[in-house]
Amino acid sequence: MNGDTPRHPNSTVAPQDDYPREACGIVGIYSEGEDVARYAFFGLYALQHRGQESAGIASSTGDGINLRVSMGLVGQAFQEEDIARLPGHIAIGHTRYSTTGSSAINNAQPICSVSAAVNLALAHNGNVINALDLKQELSLWGCEFNGSNDSEIIAHLLANAPGLNWQERIAYCMRRLQGAYSLTVMTPTELLGIRDPLGVRPLCIGKLSNGWVLASESCAFDHIGAEFIRDVEPGEAVLIDADGIRTIYKRPPDNGRVSAGCVFEYIYFARPDSVIEGRSVHSARAAMGAALSNVDPIDADLVIGVPDSATAAAVGYSQESGIPYAEGLVKNRYVGRTFIQPDQQLRDLGVRLKLNVLPEIIRGKRIVVVDDSIVRGTTTPHVVNLLRRGGASEVHLRICAPPIISTCHFGLTWRQKPELIAANMTVDDIRDYVGADSLGFLSHEALVNAVGLQRNSLCMACFTGDYPIPVQLEMDKLALEV
Repeated sequence: MNGDTPRHPNSTVAPQDDYPREACGIVGIYSEGEDVARYAFFGLYALQHRGQESAGIASSTGDGINLRVSMGLVGQAFQEEDIARLPGHIAIGHTRYSTTGSSAINNAQPICSVSAAVNLALAHNGNVINALDLKQELSLWGCEFNGSNDSEIIAHLLANAPGLNWQERIAYCMRRLQGAYSLTVMTPTELLGIRDPLGVRPLCIGKLSNGWVLASESCAFDHIGAEFIRDVEPGEAVLIDADGIRTIYKRPPDNGRVSAGCVFEYIYFARPDSVIEGRSVHSARAAMGAALSNVDPIDADLVIGVPDSATAAAVGYSQESGIPYAEGLVKNRYVGRTFIQPDQQLRDLGVRLKLNVLPEIIRGKRIVVVDDSIVRGTTTPHVVNLLRRGGASEVHLRICAPPIISTCHFGLTWRQKPELIAANMTVDDIRDYVGADSLGFLSHEALVNAVGLQRNSLCMACFTGDYPIPVQLEMDKLALEV
């Protein structure tokens, strides 16, 4: 394995706001006769919304693995000379938001592991809830750990798993791993895509003219000229090599559920131009907005969305209710994506660093504000206040998700119930706290109908407390720190 020195080892993370954050985005590419690191770069560029802390690419010409990881955005982590040092017809890539392990260079991915059986690099999206027990066991096997994340545990487990072939090693790992994991894995000669038995995190397959692509979302295919083929099924492992692509293993879920895909992919995480499990994310969000218009109907002058994830829902609300849609808020998409941190005076401006209002649009108007979720309740009061200062006469808040009352153990950032405003306040209390004239949340049933899938195929534990995988203990994000 060849490695590069990170370009931005001292990156810091923007302060936590009220919006959920997800684990990461992953890609994998196999295309004979081409250097595919460039494809991996642009695939990651399309998935930048899934994580902004670090980025990395591993590649192979068929003889060894080359690796480049760095802190920061994809565009900061890679320059033209970095791509030139990543030759080969196989590549995997990763862009990270940390849910297990600190935001540090030793936790950046892809992660490499070498055993007597295999030399591999791995990129992971998700969260393994029994990582601490597995780490202790792997340490007894003689594995050494450089970071403090569950992804390195998966890499070592897969590399050292008993078995004579990939099918046996993957079957062993799926028996041992508990939680969410979508993986791209490469050796010097092969590319694999692996999805946990409940398919909590997305992973899909695309076709290049001379090869194949794996990615967290189908939007990555459009950026590199690939055709979307299908999702990797829950519990499926696919292998891509010189003979093409094929399924090499399929494990049914242990508890009888067909799947438990994270419903927040449709609400917030995925890009609107992606398709997940056959459903357009944009269409799902528009349907959420339309359903919201029937929750506590209100007489208002304008509908606006909190950009960008709630824009489609706001349009859907407008179309269903007949209330005109307008852009009343403008988002600065690059706040938090710099290594220059605001001083205290700038931090005190709060949400105005990220959002600004258009007074000429909202002044004197009764406004319906559509947003995707309220997690901690830290940002929403600032948004409401911003609109009032801009001249809105009434602010009616409508949320595309039900109240979040439970922790997530499978890759989202909220871990403690005291962090969740809806777990500790009634809807009326939240309305008063955020300063809105009215507040409405989408119901569980309306959300499922908007997504267009069966309820037992979705993970909605953050709204219900009903986890698709038994959870006994809550693991702290930094529990694996060494």
